Amino acid sequence: MKQVVQNYKSGELAVLDVPVPGCKPGGVLVRSAYSLISTGTELMKVSEAGMSMLGKARSRPDQVAKVMQSVATNGVPATYRKVMGKLDSYTPLGYSLCGVVEQVGTGIDDVAVGDLVACAGNEHALHAELNWVPKNLYARVPDGLAPRHAAFGTVGSIALQGVRRGESQLGDVALVIGLGLIGQLVVQLLAASGVRVVGVDPDPVRCELAERLGAAACGDPASAGVEAAVAELTDGHGVDQVYLAAGGGSNQPVELAARLCRDRGRVVDIGKCRLDLPWNAYYEKELDVRFSRSYGPGRYDPEYELEGRDYPIGYVRWTERRNLACFLDLLARGRVDVEPLVSHVADFEDAVETYQRLKDGELKAVAVLFRYPGQKAEAGEAEAPVVAVPAVRRGGGASTPVRSAHAPVRLAFVGAGNYATSMLLPHLGQRDGVELATVVTTTALSAANAQRKFGFTEATTDLDAVLGDKSIDAVFVVTRHSSHADLTRRALLAGKTVFVEKPLALTEDELAGVLAAVEESGNDRLQVGFNRRFAPLLQEARKRFGARTGPASLRYLVNAGRLQHGSWYLQQGTEGSRFAGEGGHFIDTASWLLEADPVSVYAVATSGNEDLQVVLRYPDGSTATISYVTTGAAGFPKETLDLVADGKVLRLDDFVRASLYSDGGAGRKRWVSSRLPQARDKGQSAELAAFVKAVRTGGPMPVPLESLVATTAATLAVRTGLAGGVPVTLARAR
Repeated sequence: MKQVVQNYKSGELAVLDVPVPGCKPGGVLVRSAYSLISTGTELMKVSEAGMSMLGKARSRPDQVAKVMQSVATNGVPATYRKVMGKLDSYTPLGYSLCGVVEQVGTGIDDVAVGDLVACAGNEHALHAELNWVPKNLYARVPDGLAPRHAAFGTVGSIALQGVRRGESQLGDVALVIGLGLIGQLVVQLLAASGVRVVGVDPDPVRCELAERLGAAACGDPASAGVEAAVAELTDGHGVDQVYLAAGGGSNQPVELAARLCRDRGRVVDIGKCRLDLPWNAYYEKELDVRFSRSYGPGRYDPEYELEGRDYPIGYVRWTERRNLACFLDLLARGRVDVEPLVSHVADFEDAVETYQRLKDGELKAVAVLFRYPGQKAEAGEAEAPVVAVPAVRRGGGASTPVRSAHAPVRLAFVGAGNYATSMLLPHLGQRDGVELATVVTTTALSAANAQRKFGFTEATTDLDAVLGDKSIDAVFVVTRHSSHADLTRRALLAGKTVFVEKPLALTEDELAGVLAAVEESGNDRLQVGFNRRFAPLLQEARKRFGARTGPASLRYLVNAGRLQHGSWYLQQGTEGSRFAGEGGHFIDTASWLLEADPVSVYAVATSGNEDLQVVLRYPDGSTATISYVTTGAAGFPKETLDLVADGKVLRLDDFVRASLYSDGGAGRKRWVSSRLPQARDKGQSAELAAFVKAVRTGGPMPVPLESLVATTAATLAVRTGLAGGVPVTLARAR
């Protein structure tokens, strides 16, 4: 069989062929399905192995002390041979896995061959195809729990034991310092126990993940936001417990713990961080410092772990094995969710490369799993797809074109179809300080018609001449969908401010091309025509709704109706799906109302993909469901929206009427807009006013580019979700 090993002297990692372990009495032989890399403990060990001898000594003063004791007892030559022999040997890696029982040893009657079990132990749950595991270090996996999730059993037990040591109670407020793998699990366990959690980590991605998984607030340890959140949640008293799940040599975690803990609070050390306790701070508050010993009672006791001697439940309620079984039960009942923690699943044969990528920082991960040979077919599990939300990188060029403050804003239109002539040009043609300079179309007659109707100074079919005209301040791209990304890219590279109608892009490659132009040119002056967030009625409704304190549920029904025969929207091969072209409107509106970008997308469709249901999940637990239907009655309003949160319901009826119901302290309150049907306003005028102002003043664009990219990526992810039939994680690229 094969096993991952490391030479601690040289740092070499290898997948070796080693003999299959025997199935001894008191345990079972388990064939691995998935094993989990502990990105904290294991990577620390891998990094230490790559150090010089002096570096190894500095990182492990406890082992140096043992060597000095051996020198005093056995002398230098014998100690040297002993130490070098131990260092120059292969050592195993891994301690958390899930697999199938292949053979049962004598004395075992609680599992049978073929049972799925989760296993623990740095000598028994190794990254190896087969492991012998003693009785008290495995637990049966509940029915329905995926093997890849059950592989988290050991690290889950570590987090669970830490929470038990904190003795949290319903209604407590806790601080979790360090939001790596263990910290993320501690957050979820506390939240499941009715504890409000504040998280601390310098990595904003991990902070966002923890908030998504139940934390009330998270932030950088140096930010004022963390202290403000603690003060707000505790009325200024401080948290009831602090859980130290951080590593490293900084003393900042224990100092922060003392500062934010309440009088006589508890500080629980779960990770391996520096613990130079500031005496005055801990003494004055009489803080109770506790250590959490790995998986729970039984750890490091050979009679419990190797000989299978259990502790009576009347005396020790939660042992290693009971913690393991408890965590698996929480997973099976959905009280803890580990899927968002899975950053990468690697084939076992790629173990060495995976460790190297983690060590080098190329692979940014919270949790990484090894999948063993044959497991993919046996498990029948669909891999959860991940769509990267591209990072916006701005180059060094000037991002704001220089223009005279008193000169009119000169606009060029590329395209003059129905939407441009009915929804955009009428608003711009009446606006002071705006000059419709040039219209560019593919046919001479359409350009002449637009020039005659809206008063463009010039009409042409030569796009290059317009992009090279330095007097043009901004370019509107209002062409067919398939050309949007390329025209936008070219206009950005020409230094123009760009307004492109939705969609910005139809593929991930097109989106990447636009962002490459931003990075190359330093020109990030871009607006996508997501106009609904600018609608006056919706603006007023959101203002009246006020700030939220809890997650929201949003429902958006789009009664899109059927397209007429011959519509170019039906040319999906070249112009993309109808939702790809229009769906960004509704995703942007939902994200604007929920004040965040989505973190996952789940999409299902009726037969023929005529009607779609798109579910978006947001970092604070809010959800938005967009029902995009084409088979409804033509007489029903096109867009209706409901936003529910904090005892309030906002209702929007087709941008004609809005209502707000609130169960406030002064009794029920209701606001209903007084708008008339003919006053329907979907925000185009206000959007264009904001765009022209940004061009005229050189101020920020109406919508941050990062938001436009996130909405576009989420829209594109709908296609991925429909193809796979599973939720798609939206992961921000770094």
